[in-house]
Amino acid sequence: MTEHRFADLVAEAAAASVAGWDFSWLDGRATEERPPWSYARLVGARMAKVSAALDLDTGGGEVLAEVPQAPPLLVATEAWPPNVEVARRTLRRLGATVVRAGTEPVLPFRDGSFELVTSRHPVVTWWDEIARVLRPGGTYLSQQIGPGTMRELSEAILGPLPAPDTRHPGQAVAAARTAGLTVVRLEEATLRTVFHDIGAVVWFLRKVVWTVPGFDVDRYRPQLERLDGRIRAEGAFVAHARRFLIEAARPA
Repeated sequence: MTEHRFADLVAEAAAASVAGWDFSWLDGRATEERPPWSYARLVGARMAKVSAALDLDTGGGEVLAEVPQAPPLLVATEAWPPNVEVARRTLRRLGATVVRAGTEPVLPFRDGSFELVTSRHPVVTWWDEIARVLRPGGTYLSQQIGPGTMRELSEAILGPLPAPDTRHPGQAVAAARTAGLTVVRLEEATLRTVFHDIGAVVWFLRKVVWTVPGFDVDRYRPQLERLDGRIRAEGAFVAHARRFLIEAARPA
């Protein structure tokens, strides 16, 4: 692979859209193992059994769109403006209402509005607010990012990092209990993620912004060039994503 090819790959990835939460741009360029619990299937099964549900941080609505049968009342929130319109288009067939959320930990819904609250990879989990909008006996079901996820990739760009002190499952359990919820399920998984070219790395870093906060191609070009050389020499770059599933219920 020539230097010109490196530049082409980076330019292609830098120009590609990262709107929504669809990762199909990486097809054939990167792979990630799936968690064993099949979050989308779990959400679909739960949605079919309730009358009112809320999906937090819905992204472009891609996961929620897989629900086979939507409840009569289905609401989704999203904070990033470009994703809000994507989610509205994606979720139109389900009759879902998409609400643009603010950055403050206040959900614009009445107490006890929902039987089910879901979220996949929330930026922040507002446990008190989730407990407030859940009906008695209602459930919060979430797949969350675990500590040190994609650490190998972060360190390839930023250098050695301290041990992670946030996003530990035990912290989520403690916060849920403090909010008055009962944790009924907790599972963890470490998932092998493989990048086959530097373009895949650049696109991923643009989309999953917490991996390298403030990522910019020009700023990190020397690190990207070194990583490109490593991918060419070894055939791929391997990192590991960490996820956990947590289910918490509001006492009846």
